[in-house]
Amino acid sequence: MLFRSTPVQAAGKGGSSRMAGFLSDADFELYRKLIYDESGITFSATNRSILESRLKERLREKKLDSLNQYYSLIVKDREELKTLLDSVTTNLTRFFRNQAHFDAIEKFVVPEIIKRRGASGDRKIRFWSAGCSTGEEPYTIAMLLKDILPVGWGFEVVASDISLKCLMVGKEGFYADGRIQGVPDSYLARFFDKKPGGFQIKDDIKKLVRFDYHNLKNDSGLRNLDVVFCRNVLIYFDEAAQKATVERFWDAMAPKSYLFIGHSESLFGMNTRFEFAKTDWATFYRKNV
Repeated sequence: MLFRSTPVQAAGKGGSSRMAGFLSDADFELYRKLIYDESGITFSATNRSILESRLKERLREKKLDSLNQYYSLIVKDREELKTLLDSVTTNLTRFFRNQAHFDAIEKFVVPEIIKRRGASGDRKIRFWSAGCSTGEEPYTIAMLLKDILPVGWGFEVVASDISLKCLMVGKEGFYADGRIQGVPDSYLARFFDKKPGGFQIKDDIKKLVRFDYHNLKNDSGLRNLDVVFCRNVLIYFDEAAQKATVERFWDAMAPKSYLFIGHSESLFGMNTRFEFAKTDWATFYRKNV
């Protein structure tokens, strides 16, 4: 993206928006466009207050007086831009969120992959948890695969997010007592160590998940993936950004592979090459070529 060499002046006397005031229409458009261009996340009038709140937090943190000063900073400092993008993302997740998806993985997807490849084929199954937040989703995938794959089969899970703070939590693999709800007792015993105040993912599971920073506006560089999870992320994109993201998923996925999105999300009406698939356990999309 090409940035303006100087920030747009906000409406009003003095041409700046002070922290004590509201986010001006000019500032809102400026920052909304920047965030969209950099991440695909769309801010509308209904969630304008969220953007204003996050910007005020960043100004306080950086000890700046105006949004113009902060814009000048993020033009020059890519790390601060990443911090801003981190602050405006929503990171709601939990272990085994939407159990039906994991039932479909266990009872349909994995058996189909094993059957299709046969005894002499590639015996590694490749997953991508895109928008992994604090790691509960990719660790759920890893624990499930560790539990159900037959001897001789392996897997890898790539977990990515735009939030560096969330990635650090995922890499650490420690979850407070209240955050392990939904994990079966047998999994807690096998895959976690109890620690004061919470549970620590064991190293033999941690090493099976690779956390990496990734902005879904860009090509991940991943290829030949068997399953992509990108749940409750596309809802923050407009139609154009959704379609571009889905096309990049297509490029990253292997033939006869599977795409899982959130239960409130759909590719209906979007011109994509994915096929809709319905099973006894859950619905998802398939790259059927």
